[in-house]
Amino acid sequence: MKGGLIINYNMGLIVKSNIKKVVKQLDKEGKVPNVADEVGLALEKKVEFILRDAIERAKQNQRRTLQARDL
Repeated sequence: MKGGLIINYNMGLIVKSNIKKVVKQLDKEGKVPNVADEVGLALEKKVEFILRDAIERAKQNQRRTLQARDL
């Protein structure tokens, strides 16, 4: 991990039951009714990378507030 930081992927940023709800809403045909356990962990990792990049952008712009435009 970057900078030796250990991330706790059980922090609950991504909630599996919410993933299932969103998949059901997006899959209008109902062809993908199941969500594997690793999807939640993979989403946590993707969100972490997005946030890391956004934090760097905010720093580069000398801001202390993370904003949507940093994403």
